[in-house]
Amino acid sequence: MKILILGGSGFVGSHLVRRLSRNGHSITVASRYPNAARHLAIVPRVSIRVFDPYDLERLCDELAGHDVLINLVGILNESGRDGSGFRKAHVELVATAIEACEKTGTSRMLQMSALNAGRGESHYLRTRGEGERRIRASRLDWTIFRPSTIFGPDDSFLNRFAGLLAISPVLPLARAGSEFAPVYVGDVVEAFVRVLEDRKCIGEICELCGAETWTLREIVEWIAHQRGMRRWIIGLPDSLGRLQGRVFDFVPGKPFSSDNFKSLLLDSVCSNKGFDRLGITPWPMSEKAPEWLTEDHQRRLRRLRERRGD
Repeated sequence: MKILILGGSGFVGSHLVRRLSRNGHSITVASRYPNAARHLAIVPRVSIRVFDPYDLERLCDELAGHDVLINLVGILNESGRDGSGFRKAHVELVATAIEACEKTGTSRMLQMSALNAGRGESHYLRTRGEGERRIRASRLDWTIFRPSTIFGPDDSFLNRFAGLLAISPVLPLARAGSEFAPVYVGDVVEAFVRVLEDRKCIGEICELCGAETWTLREIVEWIAHQRGMRRWIIGLPDSLGRLQGRVFDFVPGKPFSSDNFKSLLLDSVCSNKGFDRLGITPWPMSEKAPEWLTEDHQRRLRRLRERRGD
């Protein structure tokens, strides 16, 4: 099968590309930046194409001859605060991808979305929902995935909190009681693979949740325990949480934002069991993440890097 992936150089994409290659598929990874997908250049049966995917004519040229388009593009924050960045990534690109599929005769499209898409106050969730509506209204053979927060060795979720805990004995936490069902990146990749190989999920939305439900406070406290840290986690009332988001809107890199706060007003847990539908038993975070998160593992990794001179 020939597959073109938008967002293939990111966290989930990098894992998915390697898995699809092992399964014998031919993969084209589209990227706007020459160095973004460099780490995938050595993967067999992978072609890196550098171009602007918002350019419909160029996307059509690159997509021609492929059987499937997979769109993994998504952002958690935008440079501004008016929602235009989210709309560009989650709606405009989806519309361009749909049109390119229809023009080239590429009938299948797999879309990465998010739990609670179309619900709540946040630009992130609203634009995710609008992107989904565009896909559902198309003539394509589509499948949409809605994962909870995705974790893995190279994620920006567990590792971000681990980094914050490492530099401060006290961590003020907005929406500390919000619930998540963290899902392992390997299980998400397996879901994509099975949908590609079995057409029974065409026209369906697959919600993907891990085997455990955690509050945000529990997750952060558990990370601290895994790293052998004694830390004070302070749950903020919503008035201060909103203020924290507004202040962080102006911090470079936006480790947190007012839009993130609005997303946290809704729990990130599944209402349908997409993994059951696909015959997948998801990993609990408490069993899988210690493979790379524990302090003993981190010490071993540091010693290995020192011996190699990294």
